[in-house]
Amino acid sequence: MALSFGIIGAGALGGYYGARLHHAGFETHFVFHNDYAHVKNHGLRVDSIEGDFSIAAPHAWSHIENLPPCDVLCVCLKSTENHLLRDQIAHKVKPGGAVLVLQNGLGIEEELAQWVHPIPVFGGLCFLCSNKVGPGHISHLDYGGMRLGSLESNPPHSLELLSRIAEAFRLAGIDATITDNLAEARWQKLVWNIPFNGLCVILRCTTTQIMQHPAGLALATALMNEVKQASHACHTPVPAGFVEKMLADTLRMTPYLPSMRLDFDRGNPMEIDAIYSQPLARAESFGFAMPLTRMLRDQLLVAQALHNHSKGHHL
Repeated sequence: MALSFGIIGAGALGGYYGARLHHAGFETHFVFHNDYAHVKNHGLRVDSIEGDFSIAAPHAWSHIENLPPCDVLCVCLKSTENHLLRDQIAHKVKPGGAVLVLQNGLGIEEELAQWVHPIPVFGGLCFLCSNKVGPGHISHLDYGGMRLGSLESNPPHSLELLSRIAEAFRLAGIDATITDNLAEARWQKLVWNIPFNGLCVILRCTTTQIMQHPAGLALATALMNEVKQASHACHTPVPAGFVEKMLADTLRMTPYLPSMRLDFDRGNPMEIDAIYSQPLARAESFGFAMPLTRMLRDQLLVAQALHNHSKGHHL
């Protein structure tokens, strides 16, 4: 029997992947927040470099409480909102199902696993350039593949379910692969996320503008190499040549504003803890300092506090 999917956080990432699954014939349920009424009336629209499509009547829900249990519960909202799921998420997974975390950062799967035990928790690293450009309207700009992995604490038989999930994404047109070391994959994603999310906020620019300026390229490269060194210190090493590959991929990428920059512009909380503070703490626990990453993290904390203050909030 085909898997059913629940998408918690149907924004630029969750909305895109969920729409692909729905378009491929999988039962897919979407939990929207501000876009719920619009999607119920007008449907979900995806503009993609691989071909535009729309869903006239998606299975849309306004609250997770109303979501029917699904085989695979995809957590796609910002990690800053994960605490809202704590008391509900386990009840939304069918027997024999799993939670799939499609978020940036480090330590996220371990946190959710404490809430849903003994339900298996998988992680997904999404290499996707997409933005939400309007209510129920997603623009897919570039890339789109994902790497899936399992927590070491999951029972061995859960790997069969992970393979079925990867196959479902592949049937939906997503290049989904499986890694046998989720922790290493998380550090590989941080090689890109730590420099480009933060620098695009602090420098008020796109990824392309960073790559095209000698000083910007030097900053990004230095941060990437520091993350690579931290991964080795934590015994989850980024492979040789990976920094160079990420730089080359970014140079080819369409000009892009990462999710943290969009969150900052919209006045939303940034995922500073998951993307910066958690890796800093993990590296420090192995005796490795990350001064460049710490400086960028602290700049983001100040920028967020000042931005909140300018909106009438207290520091």
